[in-house]
Amino acid sequence: MSPMLASLPIIFFFGAGPDDAAGTWRQFRGPSGAAVAVGNKVLPTEIGPTQYVVWKTPLPKGHSSPIVDGDRIFLTAIVDKKLLTIGVDRATGKEIWRSEAPHKTLEKVHAVGTPAQATAATDGRRVVAFFGSAGLFCYDRDGKEQWRVPMGPFKTEFGAASSPLLVDGRVILNQDFDGDSNLTVYDVNTGKPVWKIDRAGFGVGYATPVIWNVAGKKQIVQAGTLRIIGYDFDTGKEIWAAQGLARISNMTPTIGPDNILYIASWAPGADPGELVVVPSFDESLEKHDANKNGVLEGSEIPAGPVKDRLPQFDANRDGHVDRAEWESMRRIFATAKNRMIAIRPGGTGDITKTHVLWEQTKQLPYVPSPLLYNDLIFMVKNGGFVSALDPKSGKAVKFDRIQAGGNYYSSPVGGDGKVFLLSQQGELTVLSARPDWEVLHTADFGEEIFATPAVIDGRIYLRTAKHLYCFGEK
Repeated sequence: MSPMLASLPIIFFFGAGPDDAAGTWRQFRGPSGAAVAVGNKVLPTEIGPTQYVVWKTPLPKGHSSPIVDGDRIFLTAIVDKKLLTIGVDRATGKEIWRSEAPHKTLEKVHAVGTPAQATAATDGRRVVAFFGSAGLFCYDRDGKEQWRVPMGPFKTEFGAASSPLLVDGRVILNQDFDGDSNLTVYDVNTGKPVWKIDRAGFGVGYATPVIWNVAGKKQIVQAGTLRIIGYDFDTGKEIWAAQGLARISNMTPTIGPDNILYIASWAPGADPGELVVVPSFDESLEKHDANKNGVLEGSEIPAGPVKDRLPQFDANRDGHVDRAEWESMRRIFATAKNRMIAIRPGGTGDITKTHVLWEQTKQLPYVPSPLLYNDLIFMVKNGGFVSALDPKSGKAVKFDRIQAGGNYYSSPVGGDGKVFLLSQQGELTVLSARPDWEVLHTADFGEEIFATPAVIDGRIYLRTAKHLYCFGEK
């Protein structure tokens, strides 16, 4: 087969047509960040590398999830150190355009990460892509650059992954790193900042914000280190805060049909029996300050939980940890709580004791966001542990382990009475979305999967390490 033919999508004509392009999935986890299928069409259960494939097309490396608007699909990728935003034809899978985001250097990312981690956002006319220290880029629907906002370099060992939102002409981007954390809103027409909020005190985190409509006004809800905050959409003013989250927040909040907000956060070192206790700076200095310079160098810190997280302690990256840096992280470790909470709307100020309805502390994921679907909350954590919770009480309805173990980065999605789970190792598990859920189907794609699928109008758009699939009933 010639290289040109090898690069073309494999198309199986199962009736994809103009009416299949009715819905939209314009941001990470789709409308409202809910990860629930758009439309009421039947979704195939037994999908796999060769089952119910409408089309399959090669795709460059990247962890961002597909977004869909009209007849287009948009994603980001990296090829030979080139950061790309790609437009794909929704009906055929054929690549229509790719635009490069210029950069000086690529920032460090996690061992399993890529510089193309954040999911793009669109309003149907423009596409916004975020590439960490390379910056924020806006393109028109056909890939022509409209503006760019250079950024960084950021103080992070794992790269950037929080995805932008595009709402009412505003681009919303949260960036929580080990320094200079901020929430900024940009004008989508110009790329100029509308407002910017300093989030000093929030360490590294990757949760994407959600929009919460309360009493007729929009709030930007952002989870982070130890707490979750609701900001006024128009001004950025802090409206409320709830304390008691983990030291790192990766999961995106979700909002129920009754307007209850749910947020989960988990990080190593805060579960009962596994608590990380950081000694005082004075105690550590007395034991380990070999050169007596009043700070702790990386080489002086003994092996253990602090050494393992040295970049987070050394917030300014100057090669040593001073008293303020040490005690700040010590306070975070002492205060952090791994838990999921439900929050009722309408609060102002510190609402921890007034508006938190319940908490759940068991079987919490690290990265995949919870799915609220069919009046149940579904969660999957590393190892293939699946929980279904009652959203009214937070109590577990069913907890069990599925065959597909390993790690999970892709968030669950729901539709047509089913829940779709995808492990990093490329294993798919389809569950019935019922209190007594059961496994309906499994498949192995033979490629790693980090992205969250888009589910629209009877089609499932799934990104693997090397391909983009479209699944649908024949």
